[in-house]
Amino acid sequence: MSIPQLRAPSVDELRKFYVGKKIDDVPKPAVVLDVAKAKRHCQSMLDAAKALGVGFRAHVKTHKTTQLARLQAGEDSPEVKLVVSTIPELEHLLPLLKEFKDNGRQVNVLYGIPLPPSQATRAAELARELGPGTITFMIDHPTQLDAVVHFSRKAGFAAGIYLKVDTGYHRAGLPPSGLNKNDLIAKVMQLEADGKATLTGLYSHSSLSYSDTGAKQAMDNLAGEIKGCVDALKSNAQHFHKDKKLTISVGASPQVTAVQNFAGANATQNPDSESLRSTIQEVTKGKLLGFKVDLELHAGVYTVLDNQQLSTHARTFLGDTEDEVAIFVAAEVCSVYNDGERRQPEALAAVGVLGLGREPCPSYKGWGVVSRKSYAKDVDTHHRLVVGRVSQEHSILTWNTESEGSGKEQLPPVPLEIGQSVCIYPNHACVAGAMYGWYLVVDSSTGEESKVVDVWVRASGW
Repeated sequence: MSIPQLRAPSVDELRKFYVGKKIDDVPKPAVVLDVAKAKRHCQSMLDAAKALGVGFRAHVKTHKTTQLARLQAGEDSPEVKLVVSTIPELEHLLPLLKEFKDNGRQVNVLYGIPLPPSQATRAAELARELGPGTITFMIDHPTQLDAVVHFSRKAGFAAGIYLKVDTGYHRAGLPPSGLNKNDLIAKVMQLEADGKATLTGLYSHSSLSYSDTGAKQAMDNLAGEIKGCVDALKSNAQHFHKDKKLTISVGASPQVTAVQNFAGANATQNPDSESLRSTIQEVTKGKLLGFKVDLELHAGVYTVLDNQQLSTHARTFLGDTEDEVAIFVAAEVCSVYNDGERRQPEALAAVGVLGLGREPCPSYKGWGVVSRKSYAKDVDTHHRLVVGRVSQEHSILTWNTESEGSGKEQLPPVPLEIGQSVCIYPNHACVAGAMYGWYLVVDSSTGEESKVVDVWVRASGW
């Protein structure tokens, strides 16, 4: 019996209501996704991975949709490798994954945190519909292997296992020198011999690059993460069979997308990439410490980007928010305060924490950036209109003056009108999207970027 979940209306019902409408005319707040930008970001990542000759595993937790997962997987690779953070994400993707398999593609889905025992049965029930070799778990404690064995018994085939390495982020995993905690590796190898598990390799997810401010930092962070996994292999080489093929999987969106600085369509001769280039070459040259090793990159929010991602400046060729961020929240202006009522001009918008999230961004003080295309009239200022304060269901839009410090200069009226729509780019796309059951999809490549062309339902629940 499946776990009861809050269900979205049918896709047909949603499309009938929304498709063809302008964003100004839909109920708000609403989350909107520009498919043209998302396609571009997905293809750029696939091109870079192909140019480097490395594998790529796409995380779906940002968007939780089948449509964007299809774009992440692309059409060329015989392998489709994904990461999910919840069982409902896997269930939501099931029809797409079956389609990939029917078309002859090898499918593998990684559960994105060390396996909670309560999820093993649910994962196995879905895995039976996909077959052997399709499900992988990450492990960083010997006790978690009991759930792996339970999965294997219920699914009828062995689970893949990544040993989770902590390369400095300290969210999950074991330090490189301590990877064999309580004989963890030997126990995994025994499960492999018993046909209950298959060791895939070493996995690290390090989001240290989220605090970066330049491409060199991001590339160096990725190089450091790869080296951390190599150190783990070196420190524990005696515990692995010498004929074992292993995959080193590393990443987070800023540092992984930074490879596009020197690989793919936007590549340049970037001297700052030397350390990362040589690190990748060392791992992919054929043999590493006597093992056949493949390198796999993984990332997720690169599909749509957000203010946090752009603040890292991980790619030298990207434009600004208006050019690159593929997701925004559409909201309605409730009131405007331009007549001296307050210390500076402000507006009140009918969206708050429960529609935007409350995630900080290093590059400015605020909770979202208002698109200049939302301004009702031209305004002569270099300041950006941002979400300056936020409550549960409403927010205050104000000029961002933090870079000037004093805030004493004369600011222009807020160029908004009561009742109009505003488009707000979120600081964290994953969190903002999670507030909604579906995306209203627009396509800026058609020249009608405010017209809804489709509705993409998100997986929800846990």
